[in-house]
Amino acid sequence: MRVLFDTGGDWEILSHNMDVLGVDPKSIDTVVLSHIHADHSGGLRGFLVANSEVVVWVPKSFPESFKDLVRKVGAEVREVGEDTAKVAPNVFTTGEMGTTRGIKEQALVVRSAKGLVVVTGCARPGVVNTARRAKETIDGDVYLVLGGFHLSQASEDTVRSIIEGLRELGVRKVGPCHCSGGLARKLFRKAYGEDYVDVHVGTVVRI
Repeated sequence: MRVLFDTGGDWEILSHNMDVLGVDPKSIDTVVLSHIHADHSGGLRGFLVANSEVVVWVPKSFPESFKDLVRKVGAEVREVGEDTAKVAPNVFTTGEMGTTRGIKEQALVVRSAKGLVVVTGCARPGVVNTARRAKETIDGDVYLVLGGFHLSQASEDTVRSIIEGLRELGVRKVGPCHCSGGLARKLFRKAYGEDYVDVHVGTVVRI
């Protein structure tokens, strides 16, 4: 089972990156979208032209028009509510998180031999909340949290409190990227030392 988490905003860029990494779009079985923002879901339409024989997991709050477009090309849509959902063996989503006023979001969770790996899109519901949801509902220690931490505008005190929150949850490794911001990367790198994972385009993380 091969899972694609988010598609970026542009299919041409995604297609190029997949080609560089040697990933055939037709080898993807499942697509999980974290939230509706175009920089995370905009590449889906082009991807489905290349491979429509997939299951697309989306938060239930996604617009019906978006879900209808996915169905029209022949892909299967599975809506995720507030409960944790099993996407594949040892692969889950946290379930839809967030308030009714904000963008709702889900994160991907992979159960590995070393613990849970939590992959976030932007972690708008809070990266600590997301890690906690994974730990409590999927029942395991969190080994690694990586992805967008939504901290690009956060103060130093806020970032430090989030680092402490993840430490209290027992998160062993972190890999902030995307919307995390330079300050957060700097502080997380200092706090986690060798357990800081430098994540960027093309990074391959082996667990």
